Amino acid sequence: MKKKRDKANPLLLAVCQAVHDRREELGISQEELAHRAGLHRTYISDIEHGARNPSLKTLSRLADALELTASGLIKLGEERSETGD
Repeated sequence: MKKKRDKANPLLLAVCQAVHDRREELGISQEELAHRAGLHRTYISDIEHGARNPSLKTLSRLADALELTASGLIKLGEERSETGD
């Protein structure tokens, strides 16, 4: 079953897109990001597609894996949300 994208929360979607964009900037696969963060690859895919609402703990693990702080990752999402990207 396909998970729905959370259209009600633009900040969540923007943070999820920031995870994808940062992963691409680093040139790593979803598999590598999952390994670095201690998560499953399909969970990373769900996050990047906005089908999951990651906990603060998960965001912190992702941020570390993406060589960012948790606040830096959220800030990227906020900036994306403000510009409508």
